[in-house]
Formats: sequence, structure tokens, C-alpha cells
Amino acid sequence: MSDPTAEPLPTLTPPAELPLLRRLFARLLGRGLSGLQAQHRESFTLGHASGQQQGHALGEEVGFERGHAEGLQAGRQVLVIRDSRAQTPAVPGQDLNLFDDWRLPLSAELKKRFKADVAQRLPATAQPSAAQWKLIFSDTPSTCVVAGAGAGKSTSLVLRLLLLHRYLGFELDAMTVVTFTRESRKDFIQRLLQVFGLWQLALTPVQARELVRTFHSRILPMVRSLPGLSQLQAFETLGGELPAGREQEAESNPFDLRLNDAQRQQLNQCYSDLLKANPRFAELVGELRRQALQLKPVDPDHPEVQKRAQVTQLAAQRDEELCDVIEDLWFAAGAWPVAGIEPCRETVEIRGSCFHVHGRLAGLDAWVMLGFDPRESAQYQRPGAKLTVRAEWAVKRTLFQAYCDKPLIWLDNYAAAQRLAAALAGDAVAGPGFEYKVKGELAAVPLLDAFMAASSFIENLGLEVGNAVAQMTFPPGDPDALFFEALALYAQALEGHLLAQSPPVMTYNRMFALFGETNAENLQLLPDPLLRPLAHLLIDEFQDVSPQIVSWLRASLAEIRRRGPQLHLGRTAQHASLMCVGDDWQSIYGWRGSSPSFFMAFTKTFLSPSHTRVMLTDNYRSQQHVIDAAEHLVKGTPAIAGKKASASGLAAGLEQVPVKVLDRDDVALAQTLKAHYDRGETVMLLFRKTSDKALISEHLCDVIAAEAAQPANQRRLRQLTYHSAKGLQADAVFMLGDCQYQTSSPYKNQVYRLAGLGRAGDAMPFDAAQKDEVQRLAYVAVTRAVSHCYWYVERPTVDAHRLPRASSLVDGRQPFFEDLRGQ
Repeated sequence: MSDPTAEPLPTLTPPAELPLLRRLFARLLGRGLSGLQAQHRESFTLGHASGQQQGHALGEEVGFERGHAEGLQAGRQVLVIRDSRAQTPAVPGQDLNLFDDWRLPLSAELKKRFKADVAQRLPATAQPSAAQWKLIFSDTPSTCVVAGAGAGKSTSLVLRLLLLHRYLGFELDAMTVVTFTRESRKDFIQRLLQVFGLWQLALTPVQARELVRTFHSRILPMVRSLPGLSQLQAFETLGGELPAGREQEAESNPFDLRLNDAQRQQLNQCYSDLLKANPRFAELVGELRRQALQLKPVDPDHPEVQKRAQVTQLAAQRDEELCDVIEDLWFAAGAWPVAGIEPCRETVEIRGSCFHVHGRLAGLDAWVMLGFDPRESAQYQRPGAKLTVRAEWAVKRTLFQAYCDKPLIWLDNYAAAQRLAAALAGDAVAGPGFEYKVKGELAAVPLLDAFMAASSFIENLGLEVGNAVAQMTFPPGDPDALFFEALALYAQALEGHLLAQSPPVMTYNRMFALFGETNAENLQLLPDPLLRPLAHLLIDEFQDVSPQIVSWLRASLAEIRRRGPQLHLGRTAQHASLMCVGDDWQSIYGWRGSSPSFFMAFTKTFLSPSHTRVMLTDNYRSQQHVIDAAEHLVKGTPAIAGKKASASGLAAGLEQVPVKVLDRDDVALAQTLKAHYDRGETVMLLFRKTSDKALISEHLCDVIAAEAAQPANQRRLRQLTYHSAKGLQADAVFMLGDCQYQTSSPYKNQVYRLAGLGRAGDAMPFDAAQKDEVQRLAYVAVTRAVSHCYWYVERPTVDAHRLPRASSLVDGRQPFFEDLRGQ
């Protein structure tokens, strides 16, 4: 590099441009210097720089030409690698599938052979349709079968079992068929034995009962395998125990809320112990008792109140005589006086007139009134009175409800007084002694019954009672806040009380929770033989499944996959599979915590590498007008898309008679029913209220007597509720009563949201679900009919007009309805 501070070099003239003499002199001087080996510094520097510049330019030109040629050739032999990988750590994803990626080994030859055998052994009317064959031959780990009413799903499921066992060699103890009710299980076992017998398969009734199960009978042995619980009893089966060794055959109806004496004894004992041990619980129960026993106010402006208010003065004049008569009736029944209630005749002013009470309850600082027990004759009168005692009592009750601002306990019947007396005497083993009505429920029930119903609903949604209650809110002064605080204390105490029994006791809800997704580690404690039967599951009526059951199923399937091939070592049945059959239009148990959402979103509920969906739209039961009328009633509900049933098989040839909708007339109903019965048809009478059964029976004495004389298998009349008729059928169906959602449940709306059910942003998701269920219940009832369906409905009251009613969806302009109301 040149030095910028150095002096600049002089400019020299080339020798050829010098004059002759100077050129000769320069040549001689140059030779002399060369001879002397001396250097002329300025000439050297200047020459070197110039030569370097010329040499660099020449070298660059030659070097480029040669280097370009050689570099191009070398570049063809050299791979330039650039690293473009991300610098973040590589983390594997999670496989959340519940099943391995496998297929059922169904070859074309095997399918052909099985079809030929079915054609040979089953009658022509029982041959599967194309859609049913798709169900039978599904080879994916998970299968969802949408089967409408009368779709012939039971025979298809039996053939599926036959295929797995007889043709693929799957062991029976690797499979389970799940049904929901006692009747459906019984029917399926009978059909299973019949079909397997046609293939000369020696399936005993015991083996069939082991194969066809309820969820409850599968969970019980799981819990009994845990340390210290080998003799565990289910709370739901207390009082109806089977002999030793047959406990697993116990069939608990998941939709039956009735409690027997053995169960009540445990509930009452727990209540007694908790009342003594927990002051806060005792305080809550005392306040709930006061709230429950007090006479509920009514609006003074109500038309019925206004009508009775006009006779206030007359009622006051006869009130003391009325009190005497009421007390005489109570005394004669041995129900008065009541221990803990001080008899007195204090006066209360109502609209300027004086009325009398019967006593005072010091503990609650409230007056006590005695009612007219419904067991007494409704025609009973005071001497010389124009009204019955019952009517006089009803007037007084209404006046007190509308115009009395003092705490008042009205004992409606003798039994209520006895329960109150027992509670006041400290006999807590007899129970709390009063009834309570949770907002949204249709009627008041004994407090512990209300506790059990609420806790069961919460647990069916997959929630823990205490956690759910802690997240619930109520308006200031709402007694339901006290109820649920007491419920949380009682639910925890009951669990401990039941486990402390000998042998220990546990509710089915608690059993499922022990092996649900929140306690999945417990499944790792189970021996292989308890998990194997769940490897290949076929579940019927899946639309009625609860969130709690879904959680248990998912946890069990995940554990089966986690154990891998070791679980199936030495067996033909490998991996796991799930086939669920249902109809979201027939989901009618939402009031117990069931939801069709899991069936409607099946692929999200049970993640699988591959999935099959089957639509069974052929209806082999009902004529087309019955099908169309039923589907019209549910067309506004959220449903699986693509459902439209068609009458098939023998049903396709039936006469198309419209569904008749009429005003309620018990006499006319009985006459029409008798006409169908006399023609030799099967008849089904469905009612919404149990009380209607007794009322209509008065007009069906002849038919009922004729039925009683027949063997059970030859009877042609069934009287059932709308709910209990599901799965059954009759030539002629008579529906008595509308399907109506009559209330709103604040607490169920809250826990529904906590469970993640309902539409996003819906403040009342349970109410919305129940409005849809009203329509689905009518669909279930109508589709029980083969040929004829009659629907008798009451005319709605003024208040009922605003409530959802299924009959309001009837369209008389449609050919499948004949609306005769108002005629």
C-alpha cells in the first residue's frame, strides 16, 4: 500500500522521445550503472509501479479467462449445502386417538360367505338392507349408526356379533353389548339366542346375559377389584339384593328415581349424624324447614283471589265453627294435638275481618293452621252449611295466602303433621320431616329426596357436587342458595357414611367417577380380564348417554390402547372398536342429565384414525303417514342432517291413515280403543300423568277384565307412560295428554353451562334443551304406532298458551294429520 505522506514521484520521459544526444547519453549512463551494479532509486520506483500496474491488468485478464473455465468445471463437482432448519426445539405431537389405526380383517370372500349363510338361514323378511350390511361389515375402529324408529337395528347388531364371533373368531369375553333398560336387555338376549341357534352355536342363557349388559353391571366389578371393596354394594340396589355370586346381574334402571325403605334408612341415618355433628347444616335445615312449611303467598289481584275475597266477611262469621269441625276430624284421626305445637285460637285480621288459627309453633315463631286431609270425604258438610268443609277451607286458605303477612304454617294433611312432630321431637332418623321444592321442579318432595335428585343430576353431568355448588350463584334471599349449601355438606357426608357400612356401599355415580377421565389413573389398577370385555363395544340407544358415562368410556378405551398388544396376548380379538347406535330424535331423558350432543358430535367425542357412519332410514314398523307426522313434530329441533325415513318391508304396504288429533274426551277415547281391541289388534294407551291412568281405567273396565283373563304372552293392551313406551309398538296407539315444558330451572341451567352443554352464550341451555325434548317425546309416542295413532290433548289454559307444547306444531293442512280439535 502506498504512503500518502511520501513525496510524489517525478514524471519521466521515455528514451525514444528524447533528443539524439540525450538519448545516447542516457544509454551510456544506463550501461555504466548496470556495470557498476548501482541503482537509480527514482527510476526503479517509477518503473516498478508502472510495471506492476501493467502486469496486474494483464494477469487479471489472463487469470479470469483461465479461472472461469476451471472454476465452472470444478463447480459442477461441488454441492453447496445451506442449513435452513428452524432453531426452535423439535417436540413430538400427541396422538389423542382412542384407537389404533387398524381395520377389521373382512375379505371379499368372507363377506360373500356370510351373506350366503344369512340368506339361507334367515327368512326373506329378515334379510338385511344395503345400509344394514354397511353396519354389519364396518371395518373401522369406530362406527356411528343413526337408526330411526323401526329401523331393524336389533337384528343388525345380532348379526354383527355373529360375524365377529363365528366368522372372525373373536372371543365372547372380548365383547359387550350395552342396553339401557331391563326390557330392552331381555328382548336383545332372546333375539341373540334365537339367531345364534340357527348357526348351531351353543350359546347358553348365562353366556348371553354375560355378553349383553348395562353400564352399571360393568362398572361394579371394576370397583370391587379395588382394595377393601370386594364386597361393595350399589346404593341403587339396596333392598333388592341377589344371592351371592349373582350380584352382577343386578339391573338398575338409570331413569328410576324412586327410593325404597332400605335406601331411605341409610339417607335418614346419615342425616341424623350430620345434624348432630355440623351446626351449620342444622342451621340450614332449620331455615329450609321454615321456608318450606310457610304458606306460599299468591297475588291478591289474581281472578280466583278476587272472587273469594267477595265472601271474606261471610267466611269470617263461620270461621270458628269451621275450626271446630277441622279439629274434630284431626282429633278423630289421632293426628291432633301435635307434639311441639301449642294449641291456641289466636285471631288474625284479614281485610278487616277476624279469622282464627289452630296453634303456634314456638321454635319457628309461626302460627299453625290445620288443613282438610284429602282422605276425608269431599262431600262432608257442617250442619246447615251450603258449602262443603273442603270448599270452606279452600276459601280460607286463599284469603290467608293473599292477605296474611305473618309467618304461617299450613299442615295440609295428617301425614305432614306426623313428619313435623317427629322432626320437632328430635327423631331425625325419621328424616327431616318436611318437603322442599327446588325452583324449576314440578312438585315439592321430601328434603332428602330433593337432595338425591339434585346430586344425581349434577353427577350425571360429570361434575362433583361440592365443586359445582361452589360455582353456582343465587339472588339474595333465594332459599335455593341454602338448599344447595346444605346439599354440598350432605353429599360429602353421605359418601363417607355409605362407605363406612359393612359391607361398604357406593352409588353408581360415584363408581363411574372413580374411573372417569379425571381419575383415569385408577384404571391402571384393574386386571386385564376386567378391561377386555370393553375392547369391542356395541352400545344401543346411545342418544341417552350422560356426560359421566362418556367420560368413563373414553378413559377405559384410552387405557385399553395404552396397555397395547399385551392386553390381547394369545387372543384372536385384537385392538379395540366401538359401535354406537342411536337416534337423536329419540333422546328424551335430558331431565336426568342425558344429552344427544355426544351422539350428534360422535367423531369429536371418540377420536379415531378412521370412522364409519351408517344411516338406517328404512322404517319396518309404521305406515308412511305415521312416519311423516312424527318427523314433522321434530323438524325444528337440532338434529343430524340427512334423516328422512321411509316405510319399508311390510309397513310399506299398509294403508296410509293420518294421525288424528282431538280434544280430550275420555269416553270417546275408550270407545275407539275398545273398537280396535275387539278387532284383534294390539293396543297401547300412553299417558303423560300417572293420575290419568286411573281416570281412563274407569272407562276401560271391559277391556281390562278381558286382558286379565289372558296369559301374559297373549295380552294385547299395554298402559304406559310416554317415556316407558320407547322401544315398543302396537297396531293402534292412543296418546293421552300434551307434551309440554312447564317450568324453568335456574340451577340446572347453571350446571348445564358448567358441564359445557348447550349452545355457546345461551344463558338458559337446559331450558332450551328441554323445549327441544318436548318435541322429541311426542315423536317417540307417535312412532310406537304401526297403523293408527290418536292423540287426545287438553285445551291449554290461559297461562299455558305461552309454554312450548308439542301439539301446537300439528298442521292440519298436511295429509298426515287430521286435526279434529274444536269440532
